[in-house]
Amino acid sequence: MTTEEKVITAEEILNEKSDAVETNIPSISNRASTRLRVKKEKSLEQQIPKGKPKSGRIWKEPKKKFSSIVKTRGIRLSFDKKQKRRENLKHVKEISRAIKAEKRSQKEAKKERRRANLKRAIENQKKSEIVQVITNTTKLKKIKKKHLRMIEKRDTLNL
Repeated sequence: MTTEEKVITAEEILNEKSDAVETNIPSISNRASTRLRVKKEKSLEQQIPKGKPKSGRIWKEPKKKFSSIVKTRGIRLSFDKKQKRRENLKHVKEISRAIKAEKRSQKEAKKERRRANLKRAIENQKKSEIVQVITNTTKLKKIKKKHLRMIEKRDTLNL
C-alpha cells in the first residue's frame, strides 16, 4: 500500500455523516456533540438489518425490553358515564339474581310436587291392596315356600 491510497472504513463514513450534522450547529459543546454522535451511531446500527437467525425463524422479531414498550392508559370516562355504567351493571345483576331465584324456586316446587305425588301413590297402593287375615298360623307351615315369599306382615289396624 502506497501513501497515496487511502482506505475508508464503514466507521469513518458514519462519523463523517455525524460530523456534517455537527457543522450545522457550531454552538454545541464537545460533550454534547459526542453524545449526539453516539446516538446517531446507535440509530444507524439499529437500522442495519441483521442476518438470518440461527434458528431459521426469520419471521420472529428480536425481543424488546419491557421498559421500552409504550403502554396506553386507555380512554378516560367522565364521572357521569362511570355512574351510568355502575347503575346499569347493578340493574343487570339484580335481574340475573331474580332469574336465578325464580329458577331455584321452580326447581324446589317441582321436587315438592314429586314428593307429594310419590307419597299419594304409596297411600293409594296400600288402600287398594287385597288383605287376607291369617288367624290360624298352623296353615303357614303347610304352605309352599314360593307362596310364603309373597306373604307380608302388615298392621291392619292403621288402614
